[in-house]
Amino acid sequence: MELALNTSSENNSIAISQEGEVLNKMVWLSSHNETVELIPNLDRLLKETQVKADLLQAIIVAIGPGRFNSLRVGLSIAKGLSFSLDIPLIGISTLNVLAYPFANTKLQICPIQKANRNNIATAFYQQRHKWQCIKPAYLTTLELLYNQVEHQTLFCGEIDDDTVNEIKQNLGSLAVISNAPRISHIASLAALGWKRFINGEQDNIATLQPLYLRPPHITEPRKKNAIPTQIQSHNLNHTNSDSPQKE
Repeated sequence: MELALNTSSENNSIAISQEGEVLNKMVWLSSHNETVELIPNLDRLLKETQVKADLLQAIIVAIGPGRFNSLRVGLSIAKGLSFSLDIPLIGISTLNVLAYPFANTKLQICPIQKANRNNIATAFYQQRHKWQCIKPAYLTTLELLYNQVEHQTLFCGEIDDDTVNEIKQNLGSLAVISNAPRISHIASLAALGWKRFINGEQDNIATLQPLYLRPPHITEPRKKNAIPTQIQSHNLNHTNSDSPQKE
């Protein structure tokens, strides 16, 4: 059995799976306080499923893009469980999770996740001889994304009606928008994690990090009685920080 955790979106989710098939799951709207919510819900899920922690074979975790603090807490808990139970830790990109339900279409798939300001996080996937990422995760805007679509592409993920209309207006027949019912992302996470597990793949607990497409916006506290220093103008051109809420 495996334990899957996803704290990368507005809806947090956890699941117990058997060979990648979900046996039981919990989904709840995040209050941005995963430190308080996650452990009690994990305990409840294990009790409801009547699974003891020592029966787990792997910990599968969504590593983002997503909200900075939520990803950090989710990955920290996943690492702690992996270490204490001495079982593999398997990280999966959230964009991969969004795209995977549409693998059988054989189309190029472009998952979209809202980021800060007018940016979106995206990547490209396609089922060829196997499921693969054909363009890794990056941060862009819808306007720039249109110029990168040369083949018929299925768009999925965090797409509201206004975005759907905009994509169709700009890409016409090149854009396919999924009208599938609400997808269980935790099921996709469990399935993708199982594929890596049976292939003998796992991540290093010490080095696995959340997938942030931009560094979090963290400012150093000002020292008391410090004399302000003049900022060199050329330094401003190299600033690459942004809001931590969405990547």
